[in-house]
Amino acid sequence: MEALLCRKLGDPTLDNSSIEVSKSVPIPELKSPTDVRIKVKACSLNYANYLQILGKYQEKYPLPFIPGSDYSGIVEAVGSNVSNFKVGDPVCSVANVGSFAQYIVADQSELFLVPKDCDLLAAGALPVAFGTSHVALVHRAQLTSKQVLLVLGAAGGVGFSAVQIGKVLGATVIAVARGAEKNKFLKSLGADYVVDLIYENVIESVKKFLKSRNLKGVDVLYDPVGGKLTKDCMKLLNWGAQILIIGFASGDIPVIPANIALVKNWTIHGLYWGSYRIHQPGVLEDSLKELLSWMSRDLITVHISRAYSLSEARLAFSAIKDRKAVGKVMFTLDDLNGVRSKL
Repeated sequence: MEALLCRKLGDPTLDNSSIEVSKSVPIPELKSPTDVRIKVKACSLNYANYLQILGKYQEKYPLPFIPGSDYSGIVEAVGSNVSNFKVGDPVCSVANVGSFAQYIVADQSELFLVPKDCDLLAAGALPVAFGTSHVALVHRAQLTSKQVLLVLGAAGGVGFSAVQIGKVLGATVIAVARGAEKNKFLKSLGADYVVDLIYENVIESVKKFLKSRNLKGVDVLYDPVGGKLTKDCMKLLNWGAQILIIGFASGDIPVIPANIALVKNWTIHGLYWGSYRIHQPGVLEDSLKELLSWMSRDLITVHISRAYSLSEARLAFSAIKDRKAVGKVMFTLDDLNGVRSKL
């Protein structure tokens, strides 16, 4: 089968030898009676995948390995004890590695049936980005309709999902991004207010909006960016606010003063979504089921910035690295024109 291989650790946008597309990788076999083999249709490219190849991710993998995480596809073979799925079923899931390939094997317990009329390309983008935001906002912060949510990096892969989930939950959503195209996109998602960092000071701009709505401050800060922006936004937080630490796309890990957190009664949540698969898999299962339901009812929309072939991997990683993408970056491994769930 065809697969994207990481041969050595390094920046795939700079080092031509770090990744390569191989067409001679063995198709994975079913090793357990509950295993399912999926023909991958689409897989999501996340910032974490870039970190995997750089060797800077929380988990390390022996070389060579096939990167990848969330994906969607069609069941191609099932083990003798598989009862939840049959050949031809549309499914989505997430793997530690291995989804940037034409086939992948997963235990049936790790798979989710894609509902009727859901787009398979969108379903392949759902688990990590929307799952991260759903667990963060619903499970951890327990965001309510009376609260104000501030989303940093709001046009990125996880940011735009947080904006949408915030609106589904009825919160007042302030989105922070950079550039007219991203701001227009965020307004189309229903953000109540958008800050353009190119032209506006985030503190002054948000305070002006809050005053216009007779709101005291921000109740939940969703932060996949880090750096100076995090430090600045702390000045906007209410007493009792919650800070969701999602990632550090800026490359700069912020310092949150413990003395101010004490005085302001802030709650700081570190959120490594992948670790829930080990410690609380039931949370992820409930989360993804609700997200698939929301997607089937058009409550959330997965916006695809661009879909690449595996042979265009370096361009795809550049879009992630340079933060050029508006929404999700995807790999497609098959013709997805008009492909929807046929249940």
